[in-house]
Amino acid sequence: MTPEELKLWQQVAKTTDRLDPKTGTEGPRLLERPSKPPSDAPQPALPDFRVGQNANRSGHKHDTLPGLPERLARQPLQMDKRTNTRLKRGKVEPEARIDLHGMTLARAQPALTGFILRAQAQGKRLVLVITGKGKNTDTGGPIPTRNGVLRHAVPQWLGMAPLSGLVLQITQAHVRHGGGGAYYVYLRRNR
Repeated sequence: MTPEELKLWQQVAKTTDRLDPKTGTEGPRLLERPSKPPSDAPQPALPDFRVGQNANRSGHKHDTLPGLPERLARQPLQMDKRTNTRLKRGKVEPEARIDLHGMTLARAQPALTGFILRAQAQGKRLVLVITGKGKNTDTGGPIPTRNGVLRHAVPQWLGMAPLSGLVLQITQAHVRHGGGGAYYVYLRRNR
């Protein structure tokens, strides 16, 4: 305790009666202040910095997870390059589509699973899964909330059993087919 706190405590203690007179009379103790380091100790040198100057970020990597479109783009290419190029340009028309937009997670997952299983059984190669972009529900709290719950859940569902063995590639749809609110799902051939 600081000397001021100790003085205040002693004033309060005078106005009270001890409940158990057998206990010790030792009150709070005064904390010792840490001694100041000698002023001749070397201080670590900080680099000069001017307002407006960019910070040196070499060697400092952040550990945040990249965005969903970036993670999908980083996946190794499983389909043929020509089809992928045509897909990115919006030149390939999906053979089937499902609109999960507005569904809850509990309704959307079985609907997606059934759709992909049926499409693959029918020999379809390219299907469009529409998720919607999601609402901006961030309340400004300390933990940011993600927009588009379905948009983030669909790639995970497609990577899990029983769909993982059927899906060859997942890419974000062209603007003509929904852009950031839809995915092209390229299915494996029937064997």
